[in-house]
Parts: sequence; C-alpha cells; structure tokens
Amino acid sequence: MSAVISMDSRAIDSLLAARTIWHAGRNPAIVSDGEPTGHAALDALLPQGGWPRGALTELLLPADGVGELNLLLPTLVRLTQAGERVVLIAPPYLAYAPAWQAAGVDLATLDIVEASVRDALWAFEQCLRSGACAAVVGWPQQADAPALRRLQVAANSGSCLGFALRDHKHANNPSPAALRLLYAAESGRWQVRKCRGGPAPALGFRQARH
Repeated sequence: MSAVISMDSRAIDSLLAARTIWHAGRNPAIVSDGEPTGHAALDALLPQGGWPRGALTELLLPADGVGELNLLLPTLVRLTQAGERVVLIAPPYLAYAPAWQAAGVDLATLDIVEASVRDALWAFEQCLRSGACAAVVGWPQQADAPALRRLQVAANSGSCLGFALRDHKHANNPSPAALRLLYAAESGRWQVRKCRGGPAPALGFRQARH
C-alpha cells in the first residue's frame, strides 16, 4: 500500500527548489554545484554547471579517438595536480605516459587497472565505491542496465566522478547515468542526451581541437 504524505505549500516549495521532485510546467531553481569540465561552453549548457558530482557520466562514441579523452583531460589534470586519485579501468589502448605528463597530468596520482572484460566492470564499481578516488574512467563493454545502476550507486556512495565510455549504439537504451553525452560525427558536436537537474539542452557543444 502506498504511503500518503501530507505537507504544506512551503515544504513543497522547498523540495522543488532542491529539485527533489519535479512539477510539470515549473522550472526549479538551478544550483550550479557541478564539477567544472574545463570547457566553459559545456559548463554553460549543463544545468549543474559541470559534471554531476557523485554520479556516473556516459560518453557515447561512434568510434574511439573522437576527442573523448581531450574532453576529460582538463578535469583529470586539475584533480591529479591537486593530489586527487584518478583511475583508468582497462583502457582499450596503451596509455602513453609521456603524453599524459606533457598534458599536465600528475602521474603520481594516476593509476591504470588492467583487467579482463568481466573483471573490468567489477573493478570499475569497486573503485567508484571506495571513497579513495576522485574520478574513475572506464570502458565497460558488457554493461546492461543493472550493471550501470550499480556503477551509478557506487559513484554516489564513493562521492566520485564516474565516466563510462561506451559505443553510441547504446544511445537509445535507457540508462541510470546522471549525464549522457553523445558525439555526433556528422556535426562534430557533443549532444546532451540526458542531464540531471533539467531538460537536455537542444544546443550541442563543439570541442576545440588541439
């Protein structure tokens, strides 16, 4: 039996302001509490003003190497230089340490976990949940909805930034991720497919090439 909760209008307004519930036709106050992405134009598009903290972000890619690591690089540089731990889970290509270092990443706080496809998903979840990592980047190849839900819950539990880099074929599948960005090769833009805190913006973000 569903519980019925009675509350006055002030309590409802408080919940709306905190975005705990959503009211059709009414825009709640937006709180810019996101982690800056390092791309001002992208921060301006996102309701939280950056990556959602304690949450999973999906980057949906038509192929590897479309700029996904450059998109994350300002965040990874800032975190590692602040002494925060960043972990890469089973990257599909060998990470070239001199290039990461030249980009500004402090290698002393960057870890790389090599694992099989099955073990990589487990390692991704454990690192997110540990509370020891500021950000975890993974390339999950066998992640169904329950697995993604576990990753989202783990990121929340560990107050960690989680980034799952996945094939764009998953774009039309439901996902518990707080933020989903799709790279549209035809336009060269990142499109926000889902975001926490408001409707997905119609405008896309074109990443500067370096």
